Amino acid sequence: MTNNSTSEKRGNFTGKLGFVLAAAGSAVGLGNIWRFPYLAAEYGGGIFLLVYLILAVTLGFALMSAEILIGRKTGLSAIGAFKKLDKRFSFVGILASIVPAIILPYYCVIGGWVAKYIAVFATGKSHAAAGDEYFGNFISGTAQPIGWFLVFLGLTALVVLFGVEKGVERVSKVMMPLLVIMIIGVTVYILCQPGAIEGVKYYLIPDFKHFKATTILAAMGQLFYSMSLAMGIMITYGSYMKKDVNVESSVHNIEIFDTGIAFLAGLMIVPAVTASGADMGKGPGLMFAVLPKVFDGMTGGVVIGLVFFVLVFFAAITSSISLMETVVSIVKDKFKVSRTVSCILVFVLCLVLGIPSALSNGGILSSVKIIGLGFLDFFDFISNSVLMPIVALITCLFIGYFLKPKTLIEEAELEGNKFKQKGLFTVVIKYIAPICIVLILGFSVLEALGVIKV
Repeated sequence: MTNNSTSEKRGNFTGKLGFVLAAAGSAVGLGNIWRFPYLAAEYGGGIFLLVYLILAVTLGFALMSAEILIGRKTGLSAIGAFKKLDKRFSFVGILASIVPAIILPYYCVIGGWVAKYIAVFATGKSHAAAGDEYFGNFISGTAQPIGWFLVFLGLTALVVLFGVEKGVERVSKVMMPLLVIMIIGVTVYILCQPGAIEGVKYYLIPDFKHFKATTILAAMGQLFYSMSLAMGIMITYGSYMKKDVNVESSVHNIEIFDTGIAFLAGLMIVPAVTASGADMGKGPGLMFAVLPKVFDGMTGGVVIGLVFFVLVFFAAITSSISLMETVVSIVKDKFKVSRTVSCILVFVLCLVLGIPSALSNGGILSSVKIIGLGFLDFFDFISNSVLMPIVALITCLFIGYFLKPKTLIEEAELEGNKFKQKGLFTVVIKYIAPICIVLILGFSVLEALGVIKV
């Protein structure tokens, strides 16, 4: 593979397994473990699950394939990749690169919360964590939110510093299988609890009475969030992919891993909350405010709670590693510096943006608002509701009408590999995805501004 204007030889994944597990580690994160279950509960359970699965194998497949192929064809991260393919679209790479740089700091803040709850359950303080004010008191502090943010950020930076094969790939090969084992174990235990079967029925059986346009929009939004699309990550990972690896089958494997974890998370959390009689309407606060109460009232809840937060930590840190690896790769390619220097620069960026986010949830900066939002919520809105749909839309238009899908299909068919779904890929990229993305962008912005309730 070409040496991409850096002072070091560009890293590679050792093969398909390493690539798939690392890319799945990127896709599997907090969005799978806490966002997917509460959206499924809010938007009709089984019908939301059905819509999401349909979108994953069509829209998700096409968009993920496109990004991986762009990365592999160019051997560059987002900024360099778009510039190499067509200088007129260099700005798309810049926009895509901004997304992980915005997400990474506040993601590490939330990852720090997960690390805090591991410590709480490990030290026998789970009953206190079930209190109504516990989570609010924690995030409204100063020293603890910053301290746990630094712990999580430091661990992420340490892995990325070791590089692609020795750091990112090695950690993913260990953590992802362990995550699957733990989530299956916790799910089986919870399904054996009294009253869980009603939650299972709601979650698995589609009820078309609950189907609305907003169900599709919520599922599409989750797709971007969950599969690490439109943020340069899959382009970066694709740039580390060897030419003889089959892209189509790799994408299918990543989707199975990602969707499977999200499915199991819902099967674990929805019945658990239903069985306990707790409120599923807590949204993003479900994991920290509601689940500790659920575990507190459950036989063996201390152990189950500890294992749960450990698996959430695994999911969170593999995603934060991919976010940081993407930003580090961009800095390396752009400024021609070593991995070590790039890691230090990105670490400093995370401190500058992450500390305000850590202090914005009732902390000393909680009164500072941008368009009515605290720092963490503002960074989340700009990255997920604005920049990601814009990047995805322009990428589809670029591939569909300027670069042409045939160019990426030829890349996919190198070394005798087949791209059986190239027809679906072409149709989705040129016609279906742009329409869907415009709808996501419009509705998500209107919702965030309070104009409509989606």
